[in-house]
Amino acid sequence: MDTIFALATAQGKAGVAVIRISGPLAWDAAAQICGRLPHPRGSALRALYAADGLIIDHALVLAFEEKASFTGEKTVEFQTHGSIAVVQSLLSRLAQIDGLRIAAPGEFTRRALENGQLDLTQVEGLADLIDAETEAQRKHALQVFQGALSGQIEHWRRDLIRAAALLEAVIDFADEDVPEDVTPEVQALLTKVQADIESQLRGQKNTERLKTGYEVAIIGAPNVGKSTLLNTLAGRDAAITSSIAGTTRDVIEVRMDIGGWPVTLLDTAGIRDSDDVIEQAGIALAHKRGQAADMRLILIEDGKAPPVTPQPGDIVRICKADLGGEGADHISAKTGYGIDALIHEISDQLAHLGDNLSLASTERHRQSLNFALDALGNAQIQLSHGGDFYDITAEELRTAVRALESIVGRVDVEDLLDEIFASFCLGK
Repeated sequence: MDTIFALATAQGKAGVAVIRISGPLAWDAAAQICGRLPHPRGSALRALYAADGLIIDHALVLAFEEKASFTGEKTVEFQTHGSIAVVQSLLSRLAQIDGLRIAAPGEFTRRALENGQLDLTQVEGLADLIDAETEAQRKHALQVFQGALSGQIEHWRRDLIRAAALLEAVIDFADEDVPEDVTPEVQALLTKVQADIESQLRGQKNTERLKTGYEVAIIGAPNVGKSTLLNTLAGRDAAITSSIAGTTRDVIEVRMDIGGWPVTLLDTAGIRDSDDVIEQAGIALAHKRGQAADMRLILIEDGKAPPVTPQPGDIVRICKADLGGEGADHISAKTGYGIDALIHEISDQLAHLGDNLSLASTERHRQSLNFALDALGNAQIQLSHGGDFYDITAEELRTAVRALESIVGRVDVEDLLDEIFASFCLGK
């Protein structure tokens, strides 16, 4: 396999830049630049030399042996000063060494996958962790990257292999000392795995929302202060505000972080009866987006009824507290009165929505889990027909196991026999 190198930190001027080398020639190549390497998994300050013997920079050098690095290969990292000139000079020096080439996008992570350092779900978790913009996104991505989904799948996989092994033992080793009726235990294992997978699938919509952002629609009559509130929450002039009713015709979307949760605020057209065709279209869109949103923030003026009927989960606030009126349900986007309490309530409701997050976060995960669930449903049907259908039941279980293994990118058909011999001491 080629030895690759690349800048591992962001492009541009910075305090520190990290250049990574990975592959069989990594240590030899690094030694040509910095002389003696530190002990594996150790670090040392070294001068980095160009081909003509001049010093490029002084850097902290770290060396990692095989199976002890991110990629699983021999790896060296140079932590240099983050000068654009220093980075470019060091990259040019590495390019001059025979057997080295610049890494392709994502190639370090791909090598980590190929060398068994990460599985597919951890790779996807790492991508989500890099893209995380809020605290909730970071926590969820870190769970997946650290192997939470892999561990759950492995647990299901063991249960299903155990169930298949019980069935296969009855079929293939009838003369051995094995239980005659394994149906109750097999059925219990299947039912538990089915329930767990269904729970993960139910929570996947919330997980998708966590990645794309929860939608919070601001609903109210014209000139009630929706756009002013949007600008206040966003901390900038994202929407045009005016004393003229009906200024907002389309839905204005602003992405922001509320209490660590990704939120897309929707400023909608004021809801009222209107003869203006364009305004009517805006009001219809306001109703549509409000109904589809994860949460609605309904603004009303003191003493007036809401323009829509509040539903469970809606937040209702009396606006323009700066003109008079105080209380827990009053706010003023101009003075900031009640805004902190409003943000806190929105955050609490988003946290409630996020209670049922799924570790399965991609369409690939969803399809594989559904495929496994279908196979388990078929297995339950075959199991109910009795021992004559154990072989078909076992095949359906193997189908479910393969579907789960596809999520983490692993297929190992020998585990079935391993379980049989371990459980029933048949390898004598």
